[in-house]
Amino acid sequence: MLKSKITPQYLAKNISIAIGLVLVWRGIWYVLDGVDKWLFDGSHTWTAVFGIFVGLVILYLPDKDLKEIEKL
Repeated sequence: MLKSKITPQYLAKNISIAIGLVLVWRGIWYVLDGVDKWLFDGSHTWTAVFGIFVGLVILYLPDKDLKEIEKL
């Protein structure tokens, strides 16, 4: 069995990916907060319901099932 070494480049790449994902999530969060204030007078209900729907569609589309949420 071949073991790979964790190199500084490997570590830097994975840390940058994690930071990039967090920053995208943060940006989406703030945009949705702005939409809530603009369209729904600060109520998060509609964007939350829409987010659940879009999330389920995204999980369903690749393999036409929702097995990813069975473990929840």
